[in-house]
Amino acid sequence: MSVATLPVCAPLDVLGRDVTVPLVTGGEVTYAALDYAASAPALQRVWDDVAAYAPYYGSVHRGAGYLSQLSTDLFEAARKTVAEFLDCREDDELIFTRSTTDSLNLLARAVPANCQVYVFETEHHASLLPWQHRDVTYLDAPRTPEEAVATLGRALSERDPAAPALVCVTGASNVTGELWPIRELTATAHAHGARIVLDAAQLAPHHPVSVRDLDVDWIAFSGHKLYAPFGAGVLAGRTDWLHAAEPYLAGGGASRKVSRAADGSVEVEWHENAARHEAGSPNVIGAYAIASACKALTEEGFGNLVAREHHLIGKVRAGLADVPQVRVLSLFGDDAPRVGVLSFVVDGWNSSHFAAALSAEYGIGVRDGLFCAHPLVNHLLGATATAAGECGEATSLNAIRVSFGAGTPDEHVDRFVTAVRELVTLGAKLTYRTENGRCVPAV
Repeated sequence: MSVATLPVCAPLDVLGRDVTVPLVTGGEVTYAALDYAASAPALQRVWDDVAAYAPYYGSVHRGAGYLSQLSTDLFEAARKTVAEFLDCREDDELIFTRSTTDSLNLLARAVPANCQVYVFETEHHASLLPWQHRDVTYLDAPRTPEEAVATLGRALSERDPAAPALVCVTGASNVTGELWPIRELTATAHAHGARIVLDAAQLAPHHPVSVRDLDVDWIAFSGHKLYAPFGAGVLAGRTDWLHAAEPYLAGGGASRKVSRAADGSVEVEWHENAARHEAGSPNVIGAYAIASACKALTEEGFGNLVAREHHLIGKVRAGLADVPQVRVLSLFGDDAPRVGVLSFVVDGWNSSHFAAALSAEYGIGVRDGLFCAHPLVNHLLGATATAAGECGEATSLNAIRVSFGAGTPDEHVDRFVTAVRELVTLGAKLTYRTENGRCVPAV
């Protein structure tokens, strides 16, 4: 059964689904959270699991007491659950981090000193910037998936075959929502003797991700995109570079043995497993929350979740297509498969002004700006500057992003489409001004 013919399931229960916010035009409305690409609301089930565990919280790995042992077991069980969710290989290792950004910076610290790194300019800054201290090649934005594969192949064919190489690529764009050809890029990288790391921050919450099937060498994602609260993330994959590298953080937990040398210095023997890069007291609750979210999404079934999201994407795209003044941003074209993330600009509107009006007058939360992907947004807009302009000043130097997922009800999407049409047709009901770099109602 295809996604298009699957029945549309109900939205999952998330925190904040009944929160009301005031409108500057009077009254209150249920908040429409359409900024999932930044942080998705926590699943109610995840929150309940965390609340049930919280009284039993204890130190991990180093305590003899019952609560410490319980927390250690829970932490390591969470590691196993997330590895199963990602369909990791038997010899892969999973490290808990603070976020996707933290995961990719950890890997950047672990790559060999002579490693050649390849990254498209279309990446989120989390995967674009960590490699600057390495020999890095930035690849131009492709306009088709096939061009992405060909561009990578050409670049890798010119590299020094004696040096290690790493490709960093996103699974789904945080700007356009478009899916990237990961299997083909992985095959190309491996054919040229390079490794590949997948930034799955925007992919994992929306689609099943199999490290084994995609054949990527590493994968990184964040809990706060995956309906889990707290600052936790994951880096999973091959062990050799990670075990050979100095610990990402030096401290307790990463060290197996510390002793004084005869000359008075300190000698350290580091762990050779995930603990090597998990120094300090770990975020047990964050790891547990990620594992809980992985279980919830797996049990719901990604077939149902993808079908529902496909339904919502259709509503948004059809609604925006009915407003000629709206231009949806895309690298690969209107028919490219995508997750629930779309960015657009509106003729005659400053994007920050438009987003402010959506919030103040309709109770809709979206994102405006360059989305921590400045080169990509500037490429899509045909701009090189990053100044947003004064509120009310029409400019194309920033954009509006609407994003949604498993907890989004139809009403939020319907309200958004109606609000876009009314703002374009009738204009904002209020005057707005710039305050501390943001557009706010001038009341």
